[in-house]
Parts: sequence; C-alpha cells; structure tokens
Amino acid sequence: MIRVLLADDEHLLRSSLAALLDFEDDLTVVGQAHCGAEAVRLAAEIRPDVVVTDLDMPTPDDADALDGLGVVMALARDLPTLPTVLLTRHARPGVLKQALAAGVRGFASKSVDPDELAAIIRTVHSGRRYIDPEISSAALVNDCPLTERELDALRAAADGATVREVADRLHLAQGTVRNYLSQAMAKTGPTLGIRRRASP
Repeated sequence: MIRVLLADDEHLLRSSLAALLDFEDDLTVVGQAHCGAEAVRLAAEIRPDVVVTDLDMPTPDDADALDGLGVVMALARDLPTLPTVLLTRHARPGVLKQALAAGVRGFASKSVDPDELAAIIRTVHSGRRYIDPEISSAALVNDCPLTERELDALRAAADGATVREVADRLHLAQGTVRNYLSQAMAKTGPTLGIRRRASP
C-alpha cells in the first residue's frame, strides 16, 4: 500500500482528491495539510511514501510559510528519499527548472485526471520521474537553445520512455534518438532531470 500525504490550501479540492485516491486499491491518504509548513511537519511525523503538494499555496508574511516549491526543498533537505509531486494550475517560467533542481519527482497540471494522478504517484514511488509533457515543452520553448528535433525527443521521453520506445514513437533510429538526447543534455546540463536508461 502506498501511503500518500496531500497538501493544498483549498479544503474542498484537497478532501475530494483524498476521497478519489482512497478508491485506488494500492493507495491510501494518510494525511492532509492546509499549508506548506504543516505538510513538512506531517511528513516528518507520519513518514508517508509520497507527498503530493499544490505549487501555488499562498505565503503570507510569515517566516515559516512555504509554497509547494518550498515544501519540496524542505523535504529534500530533511527527508531526501521521500518522493514529491508538485501540482500547478499555471507553471511559471523557471519553476520547473527550480523544482527539478530541488529534487521533485513529479510535476503535473492540477487539472490532471485522478486516475492519471494515481499512476503518477505509482511512478514516482517506484523511483521514476514524471513531468507533464505540456509543462515540459512550455518550459523548454522559453528561451530554448534546443532544436525542434531535440525537443521532440525530450517530449517523447518525458514519461520515462526508453531510447527504443522514443525511437518507435518518432519513427527514428535508436542511434539518432541517443544523439538528440545527448545533444539536449549537453546544451542544458542536468536541470532537465533526464536520466539515461538502457534499451531493453
């Protein structure tokens, strides 16, 4: 059973999402937080398997106030093996890069279908990464040094696909895909969060 902690300042949305996730046979919501500071405190107290947090929680003039990115950074420092998923309505430029650098394992739209969110939770719990392809593409296009073909390869690999799977999706040779991904990583560094995976 995967134990999930939810953090969102909107009570109705948070409780509805908790109810929907509890319908999954292998997921259970073990805690709900209404703010970032509470999410960090509960995570340390109940030690969930995955934390799902809203990115855009308000941060009033309070030294302890944290938005979703602050939650990810605090948990990466205090509980480095705990995977986190960030949900957002609007991904601001640079946030994805900051989130990946902070160690986020999942990044998705807040409008994601509950079934898909359940799949994302399973993905990050298994040690893999999930980045919403549309958010990833928007982040890359912003002042992007990559060619269109390199972007195509990254989009196709956004769900953790192998080189062979990306090659099949784009109708390219595996060597060509490797070249595109290598060139993309050389241009952008580790901030894209791309991990080499061997072809089966």
